[in-house]
This record gives sequence, C-alpha cells and structure tokens, in this order.
Amino acid sequence: MAHTILGFLNDRDHALMRRVNRWRAPLWVRLWMVCATRGGDGWLWYAMCLAVLVLGGPERFAAVGAAMLAGTAGVGLFIWLKRITGRRRPCAVEPHCWSTLLPPDQFSFPSGHTITAFAFATPLMMYYPDAAWAMAFCAFSIALSRILLGMHFLTDVLAGAVIGSGLGYFATCLTA
Repeated sequence: MAHTILGFLNDRDHALMRRVNRWRAPLWVRLWMVCATRGGDGWLWYAMCLAVLVLGGPERFAAVGAAMLAGTAGVGLFIWLKRITGRRRPCAVEPHCWSTLLPPDQFSFPSGHTITAFAFATPLMMYYPDAAWAMAFCAFSIALSRILLGMHFLTDVLAGAVIGSGLGYFATCLTA
C-alpha cells in the first residue's frame, strides 16, 4: 500500500516537473523566483531577526530565539533527511528551459529552503501577527521558487513547509 501511494505521488511529481521545466515563465515571474530563492539562502531571515531585535519590543528576544532554534533544528534535520532519502532533484532528471541556477547539493527531499523559511516565519508570525502576511508571503514565495526553478518536486516543498512550520510552532511553545 505504501509503495502504491509513493508511486502515485512520484508520478504526479514528475508530471508537474515536466510541465514546470518546459514553461517559459514571463520575465517578472523569473525575477521574482530568483529573488525569492536567493532570499531563502538565509540572509533574508537573518535580516528579519536583526530588525526584530532592533524594533520588536519586549518579546523580541523570545521571538528571535524561537526563530533561530527552529531554523537551526531545520538545517540539521533537512541535511539528515536528504542523506537518508537520496532523492534526485528535478534538474538532475530533466533540464529546465530557462533556469540556470545550480543546486546547493544533489538531493531533493525535503526542501531545505522551504524548511528554513517556514521554521523562521512561523515563530515571527506567532509573535507578530500584524506582520504575518509579510512573513507568509516570503515563506510561500521561497517555497514556490524552489519548484519553479526546477530545484524541488512539489512533495519536497510540501514536506518542507509542514516540517518547518512544526519546528517553528514547537520552538515558539518552548520560548513563550
């Protein structure tokens, strides 16, 4: 049964990958996706944490602590999961028609950029609900960019969002 479900998901992932890798996205989409994925390299989250430390009010240390705890746990977890799953990236399966970015490693599952994005965004959204729309936009943009740039399959990104959100929620509960 599990083999059948995994086969079904893999078939759907590959069908979507073929459509995405052949889609000639408009220039504005390409620019947005490259900027989002570069923001997901880490500097965006560190800049947000610095801004929270400067402007975040009395809960700033708890918010940044939760975000850093979740983000650090996320990095360790995705490195471990990528090694044990060994799933090849979409760009290794089929060439992309416009993206020329090189992947940071050879494994696809789960999306490390997405785990980190949601691990950082979730505590910041919980501590600062007025800014939740901005945090969510950043995290979802990073996740979408990983698919549209041919770096990850949909299931890699969905798993990353669930794992990162869970880590962020748990870290917030620990620091609250």
